[in-house]
Amino acid sequence: MKLPVLSIPALLLISFLAHSQPPNNSCPRPFLGSLVQAPADLRSSGGRLRVDLSVRQSFDIFHLPVYCYIDGGGNESPTLRVHPGDDLVLTLRNQLPPDTAAPAGHSHHVPAATSACSGGDMTKSSTNLHFHGLNVPPTCHQDEVIHTLVQPSDPPFEYRIHIPETQQPGLYWYHPHAHGVSEPQLLGGASGALIVEGIEKAVPEVAGLPERVLILRDQRVSGLNQDEEDAGPGKDISLNFVPVVYPLYRPAELRVRPAEREFWRVLNASADTFFDIQLLFGPTIQDVHIPRPLHLIAIDGAPISPAAPAKIAEPADILLTPGARAEFVVTTPPLGTVAQLVTRKYDTGPFGTATPYRAIANIRPLTGAPSAPSTLSASPHSARAPFHDLASLHPTRLRKLYMSESGTDPAISNSTPAYFITLEGAEPKVFDMHFEHPDITVRQGSVEDWLIENRAREAHTFHIHQLHFQVMERNGHPAVEPMLRDTIDLPYWDGRSPTYPSVKLRMDFRDPAIAGTFLFHCHILEHEDQGMMGSIRVVPAH
Repeated sequence: MKLPVLSIPALLLISFLAHSQPPNNSCPRPFLGSLVQAPADLRSSGGRLRVDLSVRQSFDIFHLPVYCYIDGGGNESPTLRVHPGDDLVLTLRNQLPPDTAAPAGHSHHVPAATSACSGGDMTKSSTNLHFHGLNVPPTCHQDEVIHTLVQPSDPPFEYRIHIPETQQPGLYWYHPHAHGVSEPQLLGGASGALIVEGIEKAVPEVAGLPERVLILRDQRVSGLNQDEEDAGPGKDISLNFVPVVYPLYRPAELRVRPAEREFWRVLNASADTFFDIQLLFGPTIQDVHIPRPLHLIAIDGAPISPAAPAKIAEPADILLTPGARAEFVVTTPPLGTVAQLVTRKYDTGPFGTATPYRAIANIRPLTGAPSAPSTLSASPHSARAPFHDLASLHPTRLRKLYMSESGTDPAISNSTPAYFITLEGAEPKVFDMHFEHPDITVRQGSVEDWLIENRAREAHTFHIHQLHFQVMERNGHPAVEPMLRDTIDLPYWDGRSPTYPSVKLRMDFRDPAIAGTFLFHCHILEHEDQGMMGSIRVVPAH
């Protein structure tokens, strides 16, 4: 599809607007090309972190909706910092404009709700919170997202979460997970980082390093409809809310001390966008092309094995699907050299969304630049083993699931756009919040292998709540990936091959804390909101 060609006056107008502020500024956003600022830190004390968050909505200068979490001190999307064994007490106030319309797609409508944990009418202003990656119970007032709905008219809703003593130290995050409205709220910026402290105990080499928290988000493109957006520029992106937008693509600015080792914690908090991140050096900003190794420390909050092969431990780029996180050590450019953090082009398939190459940030070494916002110090908590090898365990069974879409799956005649994740042998169906029986039942204490195929002509990304897994195979071949994950990419099917792209995952259901009912789904939230989600119930061992 041909994209609009913008004149010089139009480009100048866009630049002017991007340096203006909208009249409703309850969710403020930085200007194009702004200096990247770290999110505010809220740290636990005495084994507890109390947080008051209000979710709000406003509109940017292009009249696109933006969402934000504001804490009691006025900070936007603060980073929540806790230790294993801490209690997180978070009060969520829904201050979204009331909108009683039901969202497009698939949601639940149960008018006889008796509490925020028992469902109710799903509307465009419903919300809740998911604590992505934490191994905590899927129960009311903890990490329950199937029935929990907080409405604008509701009193503040309190989450009470005990961070397990066994939680891996690393980068996690929080975001809304109300089925049917997850994508628009996340696209607008409703997300924040959550860090479980102590990674320097598991990986001593990062102790004392300056630390940066970098959050990647996406947003609709002003002036384009979705078809034009998907076929051309894809979603706009931002770094710590500094926008990098079509058609100017002016990068954010990151100032660093020259030739200094830093610990970067990068979160892909986008709704729909893949980031294949790379750090490039060069003599000038016009000639930045030399990739620098990224010394990988952890993926999805789980430290990697010290014995990881070089191509894993020192990659030239890291693919972050929506929802994924990477933590790595970089050496900043020396004086006289400049650098860029970029995202490489990623092919999501003929039915996918365009994901072009973009420079995210210009990295400028300056002798007088302040050091990174925080420095890792020794944690008072004992170290966890840096890696738990599920590969040595014997799975109790193998399950086969597949991802598909209406219009591409010959078993589905309905032409209405919809997305499915299906247990082999079952009939494809969109996720129904009214389900009486879960799609999968597992006994706590077991370890299973799940073979997941992508039968669609676009890429997907698989995520499961409450636990981590290990990638055992990709496309039938052993995977050399010595790290645990909670999110994994599935490349698109070419439409011709007799076999589908697949991953075999070793799923760990041994933790008694995760007993209950929770979800697995595609973390491209357009797909999740339109049905690509399933339910699992972990029942007690006895």
